[in-house]
Amino acid sequence: MCGAELKALPEGVQRVAAALQAHGHPHMPRMLDDAARTAQQAADVLGILVGQVAKSIIFRRKSDDAAVLVITSGDRRVDEKKVEAHVGKIGRADAGFVKERTGFSIGGVSPIAHATPPVTLIDQELLRFEVVWAAAGHPHGVFPLHPGDLQRLTGAPVVDVVQEVAA
Repeated sequence: MCGAELKALPEGVQRVAAALQAHGHPHMPRMLDDAARTAQQAADVLGILVGQVAKSIIFRRKSDDAAVLVITSGDRRVDEKKVEAHVGKIGRADAGFVKERTGFSIGGVSPIAHATPPVTLIDQELLRFEVVWAAAGHPHGVFPLHPGDLQRLTGAPVVDVVQEVAA
Protein backbone atom coordinates (compact mmCIF):
# COMPACT_ATOMS: atom_id res chain seq x y z
CA MET A 1 0.00 0.00 0.00
CA CYS A 2 1.55 3.29 -1.05
CA GLY A 3 1.56 6.47 1.04
CA ALA A 4 -1.26 8.15 -0.90
CA GLU A 5 -3.50 5.08 -0.59
CA LEU A 6 -2.76 4.88 3.12
CA LYS A 7 -3.56 8.57 3.72
CA ALA A 8 -6.95 8.11 2.02
CA LEU A 9 -8.00 5.55 4.66
CA PRO A 10 -9.76 6.47 7.93
CA GLU A 11 -7.32 7.21 10.78
CA GLY A 12 -7.97 3.93 12.66
CA VAL A 13 -7.39 1.90 9.49
CA GLN A 14 -4.15 3.81 8.89
CA ARG A 15 -2.93 2.76 12.37
CA VAL A 16 -3.83 -0.87 11.69
CA ALA A 17 -2.16 -0.81 8.26
CA ALA A 18 1.00 0.69 9.76
CA ALA A 19 1.08 -1.99 12.49
CA LEU A 20 0.57 -4.76 9.91
CA GLN A 21 3.38 -3.34 7.75
CA ALA A 22 5.69 -3.05 10.77
CA HIS A 23 5.14 -6.74 11.53
CA GLY A 24 5.63 -7.78 7.89
CA HIS A 25 2.05 -9.02 7.57
CA PRO A 26 1.34 -9.84 3.91
CA HIS A 27 -2.25 -8.52 3.82
CA MET A 28 -3.30 -4.91 4.22
CA PRO A 29 -6.76 -3.75 5.33
CA ARG A 30 -9.56 -3.87 2.80
CA MET A 31 -12.39 -1.33 2.85
CA LEU A 32 -15.81 -2.90 2.25
CA ASP A 33 -18.76 -1.22 0.54
CA ASP A 34 -21.05 -2.34 3.36
CA ALA A 35 -20.46 -2.04 7.10
CA ALA A 36 -19.35 -5.12 9.00
CA ARG A 37 -20.23 -4.04 12.55
CA THR A 38 -21.29 -7.55 13.60
CA ALA A 39 -19.76 -10.94 12.90
CA GLN A 40 -22.79 -11.91 10.84
CA GLN A 41 -22.59 -8.74 8.71
CA ALA A 42 -18.88 -9.33 8.11
CA ALA A 43 -19.46 -12.97 7.15
CA ASP A 44 -22.26 -11.99 4.76
CA VAL A 45 -20.20 -9.27 3.06
CA LEU A 46 -17.06 -11.45 2.81
CA GLY A 47 -18.86 -14.66 1.83
CA ILE A 48 -17.30 -16.65 4.70
CA LEU A 49 -18.52 -18.64 7.68
CA VAL A 50 -19.44 -16.48 10.68
CA GLY A 51 -16.92 -18.50 12.71
CA GLN A 52 -14.14 -17.14 10.48
CA VAL A 53 -14.75 -13.64 11.80
CA ALA A 54 -12.27 -12.82 14.57
CA LYS A 55 -14.42 -10.58 16.74
CA SER A 56 -12.77 -8.25 19.24
CA ILE A 57 -14.69 -7.78 22.48
CA ILE A 58 -13.56 -5.25 25.08
CA PHE A 59 -14.20 -5.64 28.81
CA ARG A 60 -13.16 -3.39 31.70
CA ARG A 61 -11.04 -5.01 34.43
CA LYS A 62 -12.41 -3.92 37.79
CA SER A 63 -9.15 -3.99 39.79
CA ASP A 64 -7.28 -1.42 37.68
CA ASP A 65 -9.72 -0.21 35.00
CA ALA A 66 -7.58 -1.83 32.27
CA ALA A 67 -9.11 -2.74 28.93
CA VAL A 68 -9.33 -6.50 28.38
CA LEU A 69 -9.54 -7.60 24.75
CA VAL A 70 -10.98 -11.03 24.00
CA ILE A 71 -10.58 -12.15 20.39
CA THR A 72 -12.92 -14.97 19.55
CA SER A 73 -14.66 -16.70 16.71
CA GLY A 74 -17.76 -14.94 15.42
CA ASP A 75 -19.95 -17.99 16.06
CA ARG A 76 -19.05 -18.22 19.76
CA ARG A 77 -20.12 -16.33 22.88
CA VAL A 78 -17.59 -15.26 25.49
CA ASP A 79 -17.89 -16.89 28.92
CA GLU A 80 -17.07 -14.01 31.28
CA LYS A 81 -16.27 -16.40 34.16
CA LYS A 82 -13.59 -18.07 32.01
CA VAL A 83 -12.14 -14.66 31.13
CA GLU A 84 -12.10 -13.70 34.82
CA ALA A 85 -10.15 -16.87 35.63
CA HIS A 86 -7.33 -15.44 33.46
CA VAL A 87 -7.47 -11.70 34.19
CA GLY A 88 -9.53 -11.09 37.35
CA LYS A 89 -12.99 -9.56 37.74
CA ILE A 90 -14.33 -7.79 34.65
CA GLY A 91 -17.31 -5.66 33.77
CA ARG A 92 -18.91 -4.35 30.63
CA ALA A 93 -17.16 -1.58 28.74
CA ASP A 94 -19.30 1.23 27.37
CA ALA A 95 -18.72 2.90 24.01
CA GLY A 96 -16.79 5.80 25.57
CA PHE A 97 -14.39 3.47 27.41
CA VAL A 98 -13.83 1.39 24.25
CA LYS A 99 -13.08 4.48 22.13
CA GLU A 100 -10.81 6.04 24.78
CA ARG A 101 -8.75 2.91 25.43
CA THR A 102 -8.58 1.38 21.96
CA GLY A 103 -8.90 4.41 19.71
CA PHE A 104 -11.60 2.51 17.79
CA SER A 105 -15.39 2.67 17.86
CA ILE A 106 -17.46 -0.40 18.69
CA GLY A 107 -18.06 -2.29 15.44
CA GLY A 108 -14.55 -1.61 14.17
CA VAL A 109 -12.26 -2.63 17.06
CA SER A 110 -9.13 -4.17 15.63
CA PRO A 111 -7.15 -6.81 17.52
CA ILE A 112 -4.01 -4.65 17.02
CA ALA A 113 -2.85 -1.00 17.03
CA HIS A 114 -4.75 0.06 20.15
CA ALA A 115 -4.27 3.52 21.64
CA THR A 116 -3.41 1.86 24.97
CA PRO A 117 -2.25 -1.79 24.81
CA PRO A 118 -4.97 -3.97 26.37
CA VAL A 119 -4.71 -7.22 28.30
CA THR A 120 -5.45 -9.66 25.45
CA LEU A 121 -6.74 -13.22 25.26
CA ILE A 122 -7.27 -15.22 22.06
CA ASP A 123 -9.88 -17.96 22.15
CA GLN A 124 -8.74 -21.36 20.93
CA GLU A 125 -11.88 -21.77 18.78
CA LEU A 126 -10.29 -19.48 16.17
CA LEU A 127 -7.70 -22.18 15.49
CA ARG A 128 -10.40 -24.24 13.72
CA PHE A 129 -9.87 -22.11 10.63
CA GLU A 130 -7.02 -21.63 8.18
CA VAL A 131 -7.97 -17.98 7.57
CA VAL A 132 -9.93 -15.56 9.73
CA TRP A 133 -10.93 -11.94 9.14
CA ALA A 134 -10.55 -9.20 11.74
CA ALA A 135 -11.78 -5.61 11.97
CA ALA A 136 -9.23 -3.06 10.79
CA GLY A 137 -10.16 -0.07 12.94
CA HIS A 138 -13.37 0.96 11.14
CA PRO A 139 -16.80 -0.67 10.58
CA HIS A 140 -15.97 -0.99 6.86
CA GLY A 141 -12.34 -2.13 7.33
CA VAL A 142 -11.17 -5.75 7.58
CA PHE A 143 -8.03 -7.79 7.03
CA PRO A 144 -7.33 -11.53 6.65
CA LEU A 145 -4.83 -13.55 8.65
CA HIS A 146 -4.04 -17.02 9.91
CA PRO A 147 -5.20 -17.44 13.52
CA GLY A 148 -1.59 -18.09 14.56
CA ASP A 149 -0.74 -14.63 13.26
CA LEU A 150 -3.02 -13.14 15.92
CA GLN A 151 -0.76 -14.60 18.57
CA ARG A 152 2.33 -13.29 16.77
CA LEU A 153 0.84 -9.81 16.31
CA THR A 154 -0.57 -9.47 19.84
CA GLY A 155 1.68 -11.67 21.97
CA ALA A 156 -1.49 -12.95 23.65
CA PRO A 157 -2.06 -16.46 24.96
CA VAL A 158 -4.50 -18.85 23.26
CA VAL A 159 -7.00 -20.03 25.87
CA ASP A 160 -10.55 -21.35 26.29
CA VAL A 161 -12.82 -18.37 27.04
CA VAL A 162 -16.10 -19.24 25.31
CA GLN A 163 -19.35 -20.83 26.40
CA GLU A 164 -19.82 -24.50 25.66
CA VAL A 165 -21.61 -25.13 22.37
CA ALA A 166 -24.85 -27.08 22.68
CA ALA A 167 -24.79 -30.30 20.66
